[in-house]
Amino acid sequence: MVRIRNMTEADAAAVAAIRVGGWRAAYAGLLPRAHLDALDVARETELRREHLRAAGEHVVNLVAEEEGRTEGVLGWACYGPSRDDDRPEGVAELYALYVRPDRIGTGVGRALCAAAVGAAAGRGFRAMRLWVVEGNARARAFYERAGFTADGAEAADDAGGAAVPEMRYARALAGPGRTG
Repeated sequence: MVRIRNMTEADAAAVAAIRVGGWRAAYAGLLPRAHLDALDVARETELRREHLRAAGEHVVNLVAEEEGRTEGVLGWACYGPSRDDDRPEGVAELYALYVRPDRIGTGVGRALCAAAVGAAAGRGFRAMRLWVVEGNARARAFYERAGFTADGAEAADDAGGAAVPEMRYARALAGPGRTG
């Protein structure tokens, strides 16, 4: 059984390790190897702490743990208001969702995604968006199973000097008078 809770500063190192490991596993062959090799867990730990302190009430960081086990944090998700240029009112964005690479396919990601979607709906958001690397077929399939669909928006992010094409996915959220 997976337990989802709010992230604390004490989780920063575990979340950093998950994020770095997640990037290296998910983006091998999609991002420049030098960029992935340069990722640093210590630096990422400080970034996670800084982001958590600066997040305020609008950004929510969640972590997943397995109940009754002492493995610690197994995954992390973060969402808040959409950062897209059009910044539509009432639309959330799933900024990040990472699972320890050895726990992919065990339900941790599903539990985190469901918790983020449910919490965003509970906060009054009517829809949720996310950006995914176009070549990341595993992530795209995961989000499609979670009810997200590509909405046609595309962008390119920079990773180590290389343009990385991304696609936006979106889904409606359930809430008062809505179904999702």
